[in-house]
Amino acid sequence: MKFTNGYWMIRDGVNALYAREAYELNVGEDKESLNVLAPTSVVHGRYDTLNLPTFNIDVTAPAEGVIRVVAGHWQGATDYPGFPLNADDAGDRDYVRTAAEGDGDGEVGQDGASISLTSGGLTAKVVKGSPWNLTFLGRDGKELTQSSGKSLGRFALNGLSNVTAQPVGEFGVTMDGSAYDESDVFTAIQLRLGVGENVYGFGERFGTYVKNGQTIDIWNEDGGTASEQGYKDIPFYMTSNGYGVLVNNRGHVSFEVGSENTEAVQFSVPGETIDFCVIYGPTPKQILDRYTALVGRPANVPAWSYGLWLTTSFTTKYDEKTINSFIDGMAERDIPLSAFHYDCYWMREFHWTDFEWDKRFFGDIESTLKRLHEDKGLHICAWINPYIGQRGSMFKEGKDKGYLVKKANGEVWQTDFWQAGMGLVDFTNPEARDWFKGKVKALLRQGVDAIKTDFGERIPRDVVWYDGSPKLSMHNWYTQLYNQAVFEAIEETYGKGKACLFARSATVGGQQQPVHWGGDCESTFNGMAQTLRAGLSITSSGFGFWSHDIGGFEGARPDPAVYKRWVAFGLLGSHSRMHGSTVYRVPWLFDEEDEKNGVVNAPGQTAVDVARTFTKLKLSLMPYLFQTGLQPHLNGTPVMRSMFVEFPDDPTCRTLDRQYMFGPNLLVAPVFTYSGDVEYYLPAGVWTNWFTGEKVASEHGVWRNERHGFDTIPLWVREGSVLVTKPGAKTPDYEYGKDALVSVFLDGTDAAEAVVTEVDGSSVAFSARKTANGVEVSSSDGRAFTARLGFGEVVAASEGRVMLS
Repeated sequence: MKFTNGYWMIRDGVNALYAREAYELNVGEDKESLNVLAPTSVVHGRYDTLNLPTFNIDVTAPAEGVIRVVAGHWQGATDYPGFPLNADDAGDRDYVRTAAEGDGDGEVGQDGASISLTSGGLTAKVVKGSPWNLTFLGRDGKELTQSSGKSLGRFALNGLSNVTAQPVGEFGVTMDGSAYDESDVFTAIQLRLGVGENVYGFGERFGTYVKNGQTIDIWNEDGGTASEQGYKDIPFYMTSNGYGVLVNNRGHVSFEVGSENTEAVQFSVPGETIDFCVIYGPTPKQILDRYTALVGRPANVPAWSYGLWLTTSFTTKYDEKTINSFIDGMAERDIPLSAFHYDCYWMREFHWTDFEWDKRFFGDIESTLKRLHEDKGLHICAWINPYIGQRGSMFKEGKDKGYLVKKANGEVWQTDFWQAGMGLVDFTNPEARDWFKGKVKALLRQGVDAIKTDFGERIPRDVVWYDGSPKLSMHNWYTQLYNQAVFEAIEETYGKGKACLFARSATVGGQQQPVHWGGDCESTFNGMAQTLRAGLSITSSGFGFWSHDIGGFEGARPDPAVYKRWVAFGLLGSHSRMHGSTVYRVPWLFDEEDEKNGVVNAPGQTAVDVARTFTKLKLSLMPYLFQTGLQPHLNGTPVMRSMFVEFPDDPTCRTLDRQYMFGPNLLVAPVFTYSGDVEYYLPAGVWTNWFTGEKVASEHGVWRNERHGFDTIPLWVREGSVLVTKPGAKTPDYEYGKDALVSVFLDGTDAAEAVVTEVDGSSVAFSARKTANGVEVSSSDGRAFTARLGFGEVVAASEGRVMLS
C-alpha cells in the first residue's frame, strides 16, 4: 500500500506522522528487552513535548537469533492478533544480552549514546537523537538492514485532498485501489535494502521469484496462477543479505518491495501498532531453520504419499466403472500408482460439503475402498471444503446448533457463490470444530487415507465470529483453523507421521499441516513456469512439501507436449498428482490426441512412456527422497529448494527461477518449450548427467543450452554425493536400505556419506572415501548392497564393503 506521492509528497487523503528521533532509551528490568520513545518531531526543549504524538517501540528476543519489534502510536487502540510464536524457554536465554551507554535512572542520556539487544548473533541497536534509527547487525558487525529517517509512520485516511480539502473518493480506497476498507489508520515501517540485495518469499506467489519492485498484499484470494493474487499469502520474506522478516499480523499486510521506496521494503498494517520479527541466518537455510522453529515445523508425511497420485479430475463424469478403468489402465501400462483421489462429485451436486457419497454412482463405497486398498494397493484421498450447501444434510444441523458463521443480525451468513445458499463452518467455535472433525473421521473410517482441503480463501468480511475475533483478522487466519482441524482428525485416526492433506490455502502455521498444492494453473507452458515460480516462493517461506496439477488444471485437455514436459517436472518434486478440470489426465488420452493429429512419437516418447519412465525414476529415488523429506521437520529445509537457497554465495543463482534443487544433490531444469530447447545454469563444481553420465567441471559455474526429447530432462548429480537408490522399485514404501544401489560421485571431495532412514525410524549409513587403491564404499552395519562410481559398472559388496576403481 503506497502512502506517498513520489519522494517528497504524501498522497491525497492521507495525513502522516513519522518518528523523527530516538528521544528516550531504556533497558528493561529483565535486562532482556529495550524500550524506545520516538516523538514525531525533534524535541529541543520541554515546550516541544506538548501536543506531540509519539511512538512507543519495544524490542525483545523471543528466540535465539530472532529480535521482535512492536511499535505503536496509541496503545489503547484495537489489538490485531498475531500468530502463535514458539518463544524459547525463559530460563535458558544466555544468548540474550543488552548494552547501553549513558546515564540517568535507566535512561540513556546524551545524544549519540546507544542501546542494543543481541540474540544469537543478531543485534538491534538504537542511537539516541535525530534522525530516528533502528539498525540490525549480524554476528560480524555487518549491517543487515535499518529503519532510519522517515521510515516508521502512522497514516490516517481522511478522504480529503491535502491541497484543496475537497473529497477525493470513497473512504478506504484513496490510495491506488488496493487499500481495504478495514481501518482509517495504518502503521508502516521501511527496512532498508542494500545495493543488489534481493528479496524472496511471501508464500506462494506466481510472479518472478525475486520480489524486488513488486507490491504484495497478504490477503488470500482464489485468483488462479496468472495473477498477482495468491492462495497462500505469507507475511514473511528473506533477503540475500542474510536475514528474514516476519510481520506478526493475521490480517491484511501490504508490502512495497523496493517499489514505493526503491531503497527499502515497506510493510503496513491496519491500526495503530506494527509487530515484526527480524530473523538472522546468515544463510537461507539457517533463516528457515529459525523461522520454522518460531512458527512451527512441517510434520513428517507418510512414505506412500511420495508416489504418483491420480484423480477423477473436477467436472468430468465418473463412477466406479470409470475409476476402475483408470486404475486398471495404469497397471496394464506398467505405470505404478500410489494414491487415487475422488474430487468434488463424490458428493451429490448442490450438497457440498455434506460428507455423503452420491449413491447414484457409489452404492457400496466401503467395499469399493476396501478393494482398492487390498487388491490394488492404493491409498485413497477425498475432496472437501468448509462451505456447507443448504441442500446438504449438514446445513440444517449446523444452523440449528450454531456452528455456522453469522451476520451481525444473528442470521446465518449465506451466499450462492459456489454452492447454492451455502454457509461457512465457524472454526472459532470449539463445538463446531469437533463437529467437523467428527465428519472427517467418519469418512476416514470408510477407508479414506488423506483429505484434499480445497478453498478456505473466500472468507467474508462483515460477519461475527463465535470467539469475537476481529472480523478482518479472520480472512487469512480461517484457513489455518480449517486445515488444522482436518489434519488433527487424520492424526487422531492414523497417528503422527501418517497424516497427509492436499491443501490449497494457507497462512503462517499452515506449513505444519502438509501437503499443499499450487492451485488452479493454466494448462500451458506459461502455466507450468508460473507454477514453478510459486513452488520456489512457497518453499522459501517455511513450507517443506509442495505439489501441483501435472498437465495444468484450467482449460480443456493440454497439448500433449505440455503434458509430457509437465510429467517430467511433476515427478521430480516432493508430491506428484495428475489432475485437471474438464478432462481426465490419464496419459493414454494424450497419445490418442497425438494419433488423431497425425503425430508419430519416437520410441520412448509417448505420454504413457514418459509417465512410466519418470514415475519409476521417482520410486527408485525413494531412499534419497524419504531421507530428504525428514529435513523439513528437523530443520525447516524444504525438499525442493531454489538455487539461491542451496547456493546463496553464487550471484548467478540469486535470480534463477526456471530450475531448482531436488534435495541437496539433484539439480532439475524443467523444459518449457515444444522443441525441447532449454537453457540452464550449473554452479561451480563437478556435475554428472543422470541420463548420459556426462561430467561437467567448472570453477565458476557454466550455462548450458540443450535440446531434449520427452524422455529426458536436465537432471544432474552434484559432486560429493553418495546417492542411494533402488532401480525397479514399484511402490514408494519399501525397505530403502535393503539391496540398495549406492552410486558415488566424490570427484572434488575425498569422502562422503548418505544416511538412509526407514519408515520405522531405523537407519543405515553408506560411506565412501578415497584411498590409494580407489574408492572404498561401506555400510555401517555390514549389510549387502551394490555400488558404482557415478553411473559406471555395478559391483556387489562383500560383508558390507567394496573397493571401486
